[in-house]
Amino acid sequence: MRIARWCFWMALAASGCSASDGGSSATDNRPKPGTGAGGETENGADGETGGEPGGEDDVFGSGASTGAGSGSGEDESGCIDRAKIVYVLSQDNELYSFRPDQKEFKRIGVLGCQTNMDPNSMAVDRNAVAWVNYVRSDDSAGTLFKVSTEDASCEPTSIELSDGWSRLGMGFSSDLSRPEAEELFVAGTTNTPDIGLGKIDGSSLTPVGEFTGSLRGESAELTGTGDGRLFGFFTTSPVQLAEIDKETGEIIEAKELRGIETPSAWAFSFWGGDFYFYTAPDPFRSPSRTTNVSRYRPSDGSIDTAYMTNIGFRIVGAGVSTCAPLEQPR
Repeated sequence: MRIARWCFWMALAASGCSASDGGSSATDNRPKPGTGAGGETENGADGETGGEPGGEDDVFGSGASTGAGSGSGEDESGCIDRAKIVYVLSQDNELYSFRPDQKEFKRIGVLGCQTNMDPNSMAVDRNAVAWVNYVRSDDSAGTLFKVSTEDASCEPTSIELSDGWSRLGMGFSSDLSRPEAEELFVAGTTNTPDIGLGKIDGSSLTPVGEFTGSLRGESAELTGTGDGRLFGFFTTSPVQLAEIDKETGEIIEAKELRGIETPSAWAFSFWGGDFYFYTAPDPFRSPSRTTNVSRYRPSDGSIDTAYMTNIGFRIVGAGVSTCAPLEQPR
């Protein structure tokens, strides 16, 4: 079931993840877990401002949760404040919170996951728990860890990933009839044919179906919504944003976003009615460039590629739960 729309691109909403050349959110130059960048980041991390925050377009109408605090208070929808903001994962295995309206990154810490695999992608559930995909550099195996967004502590899951599903794009999407219920959707990004969309059921991964049309066989990062929708960031040239049918994997509608770079390391999240794209080029070609943050605003079709530039670290994962506001907080 999908909600009615006046216009597809006037009613977008979503929730979080990441990506790279190897697939979903890894990068070409992935360090081993535990090698942090150390200290607070520069140039936008830990409180950069600059430019105006997003507007107050009433994209989804009334009724959306609009809290964006950092405390642990729970609202009427059962969402704690920590579940309403964005989180990002760096290639140096560090977790940050991100407040898009304030253009502020804050370092939480180095992930404590005990693995020799590389961090690749991330999604965040309604309890503000980050689910992080780690993968071997040759894509021969992958796994998922649960990470606290409070202190970056980590615990393993029993989910083992293989057969084309080791490297993932990830995003939670809620059930439209029961907003508190959600599923973790994944996209296989190992260049294995006929993969497309899947979802995590308990400790196993269930394939859903291939992407369709011109996006068949393409890699995607995923972000879901509190109103039951699922979107993909496809790193084609130009890059594309598409709504995905959660039941079949079919592409409902896609839009080219010209001006946003086709990246080597990337991530994707939704917050407050807008989409945020985290992109960085090949580090061997542009060693001094870190991640840029671009914003796409469906309410007026604007693309701001200078929203934040060269933030000081390379993002390989992003996540935001389905508790995130569907419109700009007032």
